[in-house]
Amino acid sequence: MNKQINLGFSLFIFLFFFSACKRKPDIAQKKTSGPTLVDALIASARSMTNTVEVNGTVVANEFVELHPEASGRITYLNVPEGRRIEAGTVIVRINDADLQAQVEKSKVQLDLAQKTEERNKQLLAVNGINQSDYDASLNAVSGFKADIAYNQALLDKTILKAPFTGIIGLRQVSLGAYVSPSTLIANLLQLDRLKIDFTLPESYGAILKVGGTVEVEMDASSHTRKKARIIAIEPQVNQSTRNLTVRAILENSNPNPGAFVKVYVNAGVDKNAILVPTNSLIPDDKNNQVILVKNGRASFVNVTTGLVLANNVVVTKGINPGDTVVVTGVLFARPKAELNVRNIRTLEEFAALNNNGANVK
Repeated sequence: MNKQINLGFSLFIFLFFFSACKRKPDIAQKKTSGPTLVDALIASARSMTNTVEVNGTVVANEFVELHPEASGRITYLNVPEGRRIEAGTVIVRINDADLQAQVEKSKVQLDLAQKTEERNKQLLAVNGINQSDYDASLNAVSGFKADIAYNQALLDKTILKAPFTGIIGLRQVSLGAYVSPSTLIANLLQLDRLKIDFTLPESYGAILKVGGTVEVEMDASSHTRKKARIIAIEPQVNQSTRNLTVRAILENSNPNPGAFVKVYVNAGVDKNAILVPTNSLIPDDKNNQVILVKNGRASFVNVTTGLVLANNVVVTKGINPGDTVVVTGVLFARPKAELNVRNIRTLEEFAALNNNGANVK
């Protein structure tokens, strides 16, 4: 009797779990069988000014590291840190006592050699000496002149002067220090006009012209821009980055050399630009795919993108005017899966939602 009861109870439990397991797939199927809700944009061609934004570096109009040309001990040091000095200002003098003595010695020897040469010249005229004796005295004069010129050149190297007018940097040595040509005394910068160096892809080479202008933003908080004039373009394309290096002059401004700035280059007007929100691009997809709505289903297409703006990106290939582009819900859509377009919004409406921090569902 007990065995029959246990057997009946076991059969009841088995049938209960079997029926429960059988119903679960039906419930899951109902949850996933509906179309994916999305918001979309109707692609359209519009006219827009292409502005390329790149990073630039501020460079002093002239810059030099001041090094002595001779080795020795500093006897005079004039480095007014952070102040303007004129071209030709003496900055450093190095002990030159030994060279001065050499010059004086050579001058005395030259004077004696010149007198000897004058006497020998007179003797040669009356056949008192032969030509070779006179030539020897003449060579002695030339030799002492060369010695004086050589030592004078070494003396000149003991004096370090400012090569141009500019602002001198921080002093790196002290008076009395022993220095050599590898010793840095200070930096000298000309800040009356500043250069801006930046790079652009070689595809933009046609729009860059010497004499043209770009806009430079030095303070990101104020968004104030100043015009800079292009003065040179590197003719050689960088082989690794395929970029061109451009240099512009910035007048009447005072950013520090070495600082980073934003450079804006006008790349012309595109009358048939197609823009889509950056949200419409499938994240982390190497092919830059977007989803189009075709016959109520998701169609994944590869696109080629151009300029990236604040909230939008220019699509140069893959989308045609009139295409319906999925903007929200791209993470839930599957190829050829059914879509339910909840809202058709404009580019400006999507931008406003992004700027307000709203979540489009």
